[in-house]
Amino acid sequence: MNIRIQGGGRHARAIRRTSTVLAALALTSVTAVACGSDDSSDTPAAASATPVAGGKLTYATVQEPSCIDPGYDPSTVTGVIDRNIFDSLVSQTATGETKPWLATSWTVSPDGKTYRFSLRDGVTFHDGTAFDGAAVKATFDHAVDPETKSLYAAALLSAYQETRVIDPRTIEVVLTRPNASFLQSVGSPFLGIQSPASLERSAEELCTKPVGSGAFTFVSWTKNRDLVLAKNPAYQWAPDAADHDGPAYLDGITFQFISDDTARFGALTSGQVNVINNVPAANIRALKANGSLQYLRADSPGLAYSLILNTGREPLSDVRVRRALLRSVNLDALVESVYFGEYNRAWSLLSPTTIGYDKSLEGTWKFDAALANKLLDEAGWTQRDGDGFRTKDGKRLTIVWRTGAQLDRDGRGVVAQGVQADAKKVGIDLQYISEDVGTFSQHIFAGDLDIWGGNYQRPDGDILRFAFASDQGITKGGGNLFGLQDPTLDRLLNEASTTTDEAVREKNWADAQQYVIDNALAVPLTVGANLVGASNKVQGLRFEQSSNLTFFDTWLDPTK
Repeated sequence: MNIRIQGGGRHARAIRRTSTVLAALALTSVTAVACGSDDSSDTPAAASATPVAGGKLTYATVQEPSCIDPGYDPSTVTGVIDRNIFDSLVSQTATGETKPWLATSWTVSPDGKTYRFSLRDGVTFHDGTAFDGAAVKATFDHAVDPETKSLYAAALLSAYQETRVIDPRTIEVVLTRPNASFLQSVGSPFLGIQSPASLERSAEELCTKPVGSGAFTFVSWTKNRDLVLAKNPAYQWAPDAADHDGPAYLDGITFQFISDDTARFGALTSGQVNVINNVPAANIRALKANGSLQYLRADSPGLAYSLILNTGREPLSDVRVRRALLRSVNLDALVESVYFGEYNRAWSLLSPTTIGYDKSLEGTWKFDAALANKLLDEAGWTQRDGDGFRTKDGKRLTIVWRTGAQLDRDGRGVVAQGVQADAKKVGIDLQYISEDVGTFSQHIFAGDLDIWGGNYQRPDGDILRFAFASDQGITKGGGNLFGLQDPTLDRLLNEASTTTDEAVREKNWADAQQYVIDNALAVPLTVGANLVGASNKVQGLRFEQSSNLTFFDTWLDPTK
């Protein structure tokens, strides 16, 4: 029998693309999530007053998108902005339960390969085009089209075969294989439904003038300054995961791009902006002591900020060198000194708030300089040069860690210096190079990196497949930048992706996490968190499962 999920009615409730540059910007962190808050988040207390419509909110963010076509750009800031502009087929509750949105109900075929969706009537895109099955097909086809050069949405649809439009209100999405994360994927802002008329435009227009059906419409984007959205007064199709029906409370949202930490925090304390993200850890004590401000925090799910190691070339092709690097870093002391307890050190590639996190890894690979030295001796790096670095056959043990200068944020540069200093103590010449984004991008697409440092956000362990499965190369919108071909990981991750047996998924994800550590395919560094500061007048802020903020239920209290 088909599995049927029924909506059951709503309850009343109070640029032309420069792909190399864009890729480097986008790959700093990826978000794939459906609406829903995280129970582990330090969310603000519920507002005591009745929500009031009106007022415009200004949100200062550390990062500026390069493109806001959700089918192309996967950066976190793009997801935050696009969630306001684009609606998805489904939404998710705080507990991860899938709920209707643009789809009112759906069925799944016995083989798990065909999803039949019944679509909501009466939805209109911002350009006046009516939402129907053709819009869903156009959106999904756009994401997987090689001409789109998707950096993430295509990976979310890696099993996609086609969308069949049965009639304007009914579609079937056909997959080449079962995908247990499919509903979560189509709830992501990166698969938000676009106006089919807008998809006929140029790539530059898609990047700079998005057209969805969401609660806010795109107004303008002034590069290096701000991006402005306005309320969609006709909005009557909020997701079941939201706290109210009808239009958003806010009249508009302005996203200001302020990369400098001091300037961004100063803009909040001076009242120039209402909300900021990436509050510097050193400023959090002052934020908490300010009676006119509030502090919100949510740990980010998905892959922790890690160093993914290129096992395809020397010296990291030697597992002993990789294990030595893993054990050379005194992470506990380093993370505490940089983040003052606001970020935690990572034990696994997955963060603790991710479905499938293997808690048993905690405490299993502590800092051990003696072991690191022993491993390097065994690998033949027994000599030292005049600078104290290890050598073999006259060659220095050098590992190059490149990053884009504009991506060096959240204290990551300071963390890199600490990792570099610890590596030097065991004789590894770890060269941290911060270069312009264009140059860094060229290295990414050429596979010319020893290390890639970054994080990927997603609520469940399927993000491991995105990062390591052999069919998830960068040219297919995946995150396997170094073309790793590992049959063991492929078996574990592909089985976890296709099975509906939660016990099998959890075990496979746990085994994959252990395998990555055992073989030192990566060095997990920090568990990221969204550290948010806001004026007390801002009410109804809510975190998605991604740890990103959502603004549909947000309102401004005129009494504060």
